[in-house]
Amino acid sequence: MSAVTATTPGKRGAPRVKTSPFSYVGIALIVVYCLAPFYWMVVSALRRPADQFSNKLIPWPMSLDNFVSAFKPANGFTRALLNSLIVAGTTTVLTLIIGITAAYVLARLEFRFKNVILAAIIATSMFPGISLLVPLLELFVSIDWINTYQAMIAPSMSFALPLAVFNLTAFFKQMPFALEEAAQIDGASPMQAFRKVILPLAAPGVFTTAILTFIAAWNEFIIALSVTNKQSMRTAPVITSLFTGQYGYDQPFGTQMAAGVVVTVPLVILVLFFQRRIVEGLTAGGVK
Repeated sequence: MSAVTATTPGKRGAPRVKTSPFSYVGIALIVVYCLAPFYWMVVSALRRPADQFSNKLIPWPMSLDNFVSAFKPANGFTRALLNSLIVAGTTTVLTLIIGITAAYVLARLEFRFKNVILAAIIATSMFPGISLLVPLLELFVSIDWINTYQAMIAPSMSFALPLAVFNLTAFFKQMPFALEEAAQIDGASPMQAFRKVILPLAAPGVFTTAILTFIAAWNEFIIALSVTNKQSMRTAPVITSLFTGQYGYDQPFGTQMAAGVVVTVPLVILVLFFQRRIVEGLTAGGVK
């Protein structure tokens, strides 16, 4: 008799994608295209005021005079950074509270016109923010919101909420409902199941939404410029654009570049440090 020997298939490795030299050239071009403006901003910030229009790729001797000028009390830059932090932080917290609640309802409850409501929420993000500027100004003047934090926070929330709801809805949809059922069988209320089971598992999506919302609110310019006319209420991007030189009409290019570095570097570090979580949060909603 002949015996048939069954062989156990070995572990199959992930398919390897062949790369060509042109791929590396393309990546290098993209990196240079993205980093060149940022590099030039840093270089300009480190130049001495007398060397601002030099074309040297590496400034020498380097100087911190532009950073000192940016933080002069007359410029109000320190206060502007605090204002940006208040606006961006408050916008992020409120967007997460409303976005998580709305997304969970859209992902878990079944009701008529649910898809229509979700589509309408996404459609609101198609309107350019500048088209809403005049109606917002008229509204804020009528309710005395000019030179207030809420005049900057409310529009930033309205722009951030559609993306937050869409991203978190996709994230909650991929979670099996059995998780909540098991928690309720163990004695947890629906709110406890949501808070202790669902939210921790949704952390990557929530974290990604928080980072993107904070960055958008931190960088917001046109509305913050339009609803403030007091230096003490302006945000960092606005105050940077309004820097003036010694004679008022002089453009302090180096000081503006230094302020741009101060405003941008924390965000760059934040994204680089949490890039893995951000990618996980953006892609997890599409995994079934």
